[in-house]
Amino acid sequence: MRGAPNTRDPNRYVVLIEQVFRNRYSPGATDLEFSRDEITEAATQLNIRVPKNLGDIVYSFRYRVALPEWVRSCAPEGQEWIIQPAGRGRYRFVAVANARISPTQTLAETKIPDATPGVIARYALGDEQALLARLRYNRLIDIFTGVTCYSLQSHLRTSVAGLGQVETDEVYVGLDRRGVHYVFPVQAKAGTDSISVVQIEQDLALCAARFPNLVCRPIAAQFMANSVIALFELEQSEKGVVVSAERHYRLTPATGVSDQDLERYRHRTDG
Repeated sequence: MRGAPNTRDPNRYVVLIEQVFRNRYSPGATDLEFSRDEITEAATQLNIRVPKNLGDIVYSFRYRVALPEWVRSCAPEGQEWIIQPAGRGRYRFVAVANARISPTQTLAETKIPDATPGVIARYALGDEQALLARLRYNRLIDIFTGVTCYSLQSHLRTSVAGLGQVETDEVYVGLDRRGVHYVFPVQAKAGTDSISVVQIEQDLALCAARFPNLVCRPIAAQFMANSVIALFELEQSEKGVVVSAERHYRLTPATGVSDQDLERYRHRTDG
């Protein structure tokens, strides 16, 4: 076991989460449940000052940064660890085949005339809220899904049995020409944050608990370079959460969509 780091070491999140994992892990394990209190116990073991926000440690490794190298090395071949909620103040390390969702770099782009109000575009930050605003003003959820959609609520936070508190960035409801009603939980990511299958699993559970009579179609959105927005539709399969559709949209002035673009789009297949 490594020696205790300096209390100002910026990597103390790393050594703390690794110690929690070490305390629980045995060879061949694929599901390790732990409580938030075990982070405090790990800090005592390593003689590290306990961080003020214990929840931020777990959040960081769920969405922002990779788990420590030693933890990753313990995953079964072809799998990697994720951290799932397991109730109030409880979590679990689970080995899965696909932990994160990333844009396909070679996917074709579709230009969309940018309907974002000028004052919003001027002052919007490059964060999740700015991404959600662009989705809303440009009706990208409608365009992507082919369903007429309406924003129901931003930052819906609720408790789900077996998971504890969960939150989704925005919830849309919609209906199609047959009259079928849908619910679209949307997760938005900007900067270095990545889309985690944990969030999609939580969205599915949230919809099952709060909107049982609606068809749940989870959506994830990711800012890419050069004003491109990647949208994903996801579903639960035997292999876990998988991508069922992906599109890349470039917001551009109306004059930026040429006749050649329109002709190319006309001949695209809906695959």
